[in-house]
Amino acid sequence: MQDTPPSVPDFTQWPSFPFEGDLHVKQLDEPVPVEPPRRGEGLRECTACNAPDEAYIWVGERWRVRAMDRPTGLPMVLILESRSHLDLGDLPNLLAAELGVMTVRLERAIRSLDGVARVHVNRWGDGSAHLHMWFLARPYGRLQLRGTFLSLWDSILPPISEAQWRENLAMVAAWLAEFGGRPLAEPPRIQWQAPSSLTAQSVGEAPEEAEEETASVIEAADEIPEAEAAEGPATGEPANAGTPEEPEEPEKAEETRRAQAPR
Repeated sequence: MQDTPPSVPDFTQWPSFPFEGDLHVKQLDEPVPVEPPRRGEGLRECTACNAPDEAYIWVGERWRVRAMDRPTGLPMVLILESRSHLDLGDLPNLLAAELGVMTVRLERAIRSLDGVARVHVNRWGDGSAHLHMWFLARPYGRLQLRGTFLSLWDSILPPISEAQWRENLAMVAAWLAEFGGRPLAEPPRIQWQAPSSLTAQSVGEAPEEAEEETASVIEAADEIPEAEAAEGPATGEPANAGTPEEPEEPEKAEETRRAQAPR
């Protein structure tokens, strides 16, 4: 007799559930006799232990904070890690107490960002044996993102701009550095371009040209080669120079002068 798949749970009807349409619950696999080791467990290499400080936005004596490698849909997603290769239940009293302080401190730093309403703190223990706590910022006013599905929405929403993302990282790192440690995240570089050359405005320039306005420095620089190209062909010669009539005019003038001279 085949097992009847369970009905779809009620949370699929919640406003915060990110999917709609026909949904089906998967069949539950049989349990395995021995669970596989996590990263950093047994003979498996630990990614966090091998990561240099430069891979983090803030580092301290016993804790480090890292971000994703690119912007995502939420204003901020950060991970708090211990320097020591320990899991949550393995923390000594000192680190356990500091974990509470660091959690509150990082939550406040993220919540201080513009456009952040709440910060969700999560810990999933199946990915890595090295302690890591997730901090996810919910955008202000996005009530549909409230609750347990925020991590799913992070992958669904279009990513925020990289400039805003880097600015947020730098602000959080600076906020944490007020209490110690070293900030490593830098704000985005200012994107600007200078004109390729500068020319002084001529004194005899026509009034209409002097009053002309351009939208940007780039457009003003692009006009310079065009103006030079327009002036290049000018040589000071008449427009009809080289035509047959021009050489004859001095000869005719000389003949006229000789004819009119007294004999």
